[in-house]
Amino acid sequence: MLNRVYCTYFDHNYLSRGLALYHSLQRHAPGARLWVLCLSEACHRILVSLDLPGLVAVRLEDFEAADPELAAIRPTRSIVEYYFTCSPAWILHVREREPDAEWVTYLDGDLYFFASPEPVYSELVSATVAIIPHRYAPNLTRRRVFGTYNVGWVGVRNDPDGIAVIKWWRERCIEWCHDHVDGDRYADQGYLDSFSRLSARVKAVENVGANLAPWNIANYRIDFRNSQVMIDATHPLIFFHFQGLRTGLRWFIFNSHRIFGAPFSRNTREHIYRPYVDELLAIEKITDPMLEVQETRPQARSHTIKSRVRNLGLLAFQLLDIVAGRAFLVLRGTAY
Repeated sequence: MLNRVYCTYFDHNYLSRGLALYHSLQRHAPGARLWVLCLSEACHRILVSLDLPGLVAVRLEDFEAADPELAAIRPTRSIVEYYFTCSPAWILHVREREPDAEWVTYLDGDLYFFASPEPVYSELVSATVAIIPHRYAPNLTRRRVFGTYNVGWVGVRNDPDGIAVIKWWRERCIEWCHDHVDGDRYADQGYLDSFSRLSARVKAVENVGANLAPWNIANYRIDFRNSQVMIDATHPLIFFHFQGLRTGLRWFIFNSHRIFGAPFSRNTREHIYRPYVDELLAIEKITDPMLEVQETRPQARSHTIKSRVRNLGLLAFQLLDIVAGRAFLVLRGTAY
């Protein structure tokens, strides 16, 4: 197998998701290295203690020491905005320390592989950068203001053209990277729309089995055949983006499909979400006792009136999901 390296970042609140990503990648791309930028000391301590093969854990402070220009803008960003700002710099950091890598690919921490990523790479023979479209469902056209492409998968070939694109991205994120839309800019993600102007070798991944997600699943029929999740009966599911998955109301795990107006079929529940939820719970049985602080709430983006109204709407959706059987009930570490 060619030398393909991956990188991601997360803190201890998302530890089980990050480890689920790691294990799924090892199953379907054996021997792949995953570099993790640890956004909390607890995250770094636990990953080092687990000593997993092919996982390279890096402290945030060590990463910042290697990029003082990036670290200097931290006071000007919210926590989430600063993490977004780190994305291209983190790719470059890993690339510099993996000089023999053919590709370095950033993955969001809430991705999960169901099959080999090889079909994606088969599209990239002449590419220097790989990005992936949102493929929004028709009811979500208003979300296009957040960008054509999703940051969930951003790959760079280890050549001058690819590196130049990611360096441009890093410079733009240092200039501006905020958690709101400003013209054609949005966080780290809006800049991806400009990549094709920087190089003719930027490739938008076409395989619909890559980055299936709540915002695009309504475009397709989901089947389960011969132990594989199939999309429109033609494309095996490669990886799913579990954006918006969260625990709530003490005993439940919720998805974000209702927020996106997306269907949630039995095949989706049993053959996409259940394997992921079961793996999260199995990982948490190991990692939760290792946490010194048991509060594992994700970082809040804001506490504005708008966010409080949004949270009330989310609560209503959660109650509907319980009634409709979309939520998983978790009792004694088992999901029902």
